[in-house]
Amino acid sequence: MSFHNSSSAADISEIEKARFVDDAAASGLNMDKRDLELLQRQRELEDLDNTTKTNWEMIKKLTVCGVAFLNDAYDMFAINIVAMMLGFVYYHDAPGSEQNTVPKKWDTLIKIAVQIGCLLGQLIMGRLGDKVGRTTVYSAGLMIAIVTTIASAFSSSMVKGFNVFVVLFIWRVLLGFGIGSDYPLTATIVSEYASVHNRGKLIAAVFSCQGFGNVMAPIVGIIVTACFKSSIDTDVLYLDYVWRIIIGIGCVPGVATLYWRLTMEDSKRFQLETAKAAAATADEEMLREKLLAKQQYAEGRGIEANSVAHTPAEPTETFTPTIRRAKTFTQYFSEWRHLKVLLGTSIAWFALDVAFYGINLNSSIVIDAIGFAGDIKNDKPSKFIIRNCLGNIIINLLGSVPGYWIAVFTIERLGRIKIQLMGFAALTVLYIVLGFAYHQILDKSVAGFIVLFTCAQLFQNFGPNVTTFVIPGEVFPTRFRSTAHGISAAMGKLGAIVAQGGFMQLKDIGGKNAFIDRLLQIFALFMLIGFFVTFWIPESKGKTLEEICDESEEYY
Repeated sequence: MSFHNSSSAADISEIEKARFVDDAAASGLNMDKRDLELLQRQRELEDLDNTTKTNWEMIKKLTVCGVAFLNDAYDMFAINIVAMMLGFVYYHDAPGSEQNTVPKKWDTLIKIAVQIGCLLGQLIMGRLGDKVGRTTVYSAGLMIAIVTTIASAFSSSMVKGFNVFVVLFIWRVLLGFGIGSDYPLTATIVSEYASVHNRGKLIAAVFSCQGFGNVMAPIVGIIVTACFKSSIDTDVLYLDYVWRIIIGIGCVPGVATLYWRLTMEDSKRFQLETAKAAAATADEEMLREKLLAKQQYAEGRGIEANSVAHTPAEPTETFTPTIRRAKTFTQYFSEWRHLKVLLGTSIAWFALDVAFYGINLNSSIVIDAIGFAGDIKNDKPSKFIIRNCLGNIIINLLGSVPGYWIAVFTIERLGRIKIQLMGFAALTVLYIVLGFAYHQILDKSVAGFIVLFTCAQLFQNFGPNVTTFVIPGEVFPTRFRSTAHGISAAMGKLGAIVAQGGFMQLKDIGGKNAFIDRLLQIFALFMLIGFFVTFWIPESKGKTLEEICDESEEYY
């Protein structure tokens, strides 16, 4: 794993220190040592922002981070295709409507597994990213993901005990834990390396590689299914090879970039923060020792005078430290002006993911609604699977992938908050229309339904799906950035769990997919909630990370 070297970043020449002191004195400012150090660090970071430019090292880091999200999206959404294949493999001889279909409880279990793991990984690995170091934890997360991806591909039923779905669930929870580290750490790493003028664009570009992962999963599904086509149509159990290969391929991008990730170094900004924290701790300990010695000396003088004069000693003066301390996580977020930002990023992400994962983890429902799924009983297995994979590709290419990249190229011009508000507003309207006129639109115009659904996919990504990832990487102090982003992202995954484990279990009330229209109405309500909490979040466009957070607020 990679370990950062903070000492080099902390070395500041005496000439530089003297220059800051002279500047402060010339300005007539009455500044203590901590103020001077803060001013000095802010100037260093301003210089860092001004001199940051795209070079080979930056390209390498962006490539590693982009591949991470391509890989994560592939691992998360390939389960849609795998679930279809598991139905053919394990339920090909089931009676009636249950034939070739995974029962709802097992389907939910394997689809929700990664989300549970992600939630835990985002919280734990995000916190470790602030404590241990960004790149060290980032590398550990990838290694966990690689091992558990391979293990998932070899999942099987025990002779006595868990069936294949439970075993797959366990491995995918652990896979999700590794994937979860990518969210807070990728955003934090790119944010701290990028310059002010392209920070949002670069973070959004890295995250938008998720769109390519969404498309890659069905493409791989088509290719592997086509390779086994004749065997599958003769004996459907050959799909047992296919789904394992599809899952196993998910470790290839990670293995390809493992060395680069292991050799990444923490940003200078994080190194400076680490050095500052270490120096502040050392200063405080030294001051305590001096004060203790001074108090002991004063008390000794008082006892000596008392023994000579036989009179009570005067009370000794109590010395207390007068240094400024850095606020803890709890102290910083106990203030409403900081807490509301964390609540804004967390609730907005939660609201978005209720709809985002509710739709995307069940894309087969939409594909079936637009008539692209085929007949699961009468079609040949290979034909049914390939048609569904093509439907997934079409859905992603129509709205999802373009939405990501429109956001990338407009985020520095429009700003994060404007894009998020616009996206939530558009999604509220679209889900209301789709929810209240779902059956009417499908009955009268399938093309009209496709257009509306495509617009919803477009504004999910040219909207809050990108900005809820970008914003938490910018609006929190360096010491808490990874932790706070992890909390925000974990709330998003909680929304995914609520959608998949809760709302989507209601979809068949009154008949197959009969409750989808009501679910879309519920999603519209969550989009409205996301719209309003966005007003708690500050705009970060064109500002340094220190300006956004007001670094002086980190001390008391």
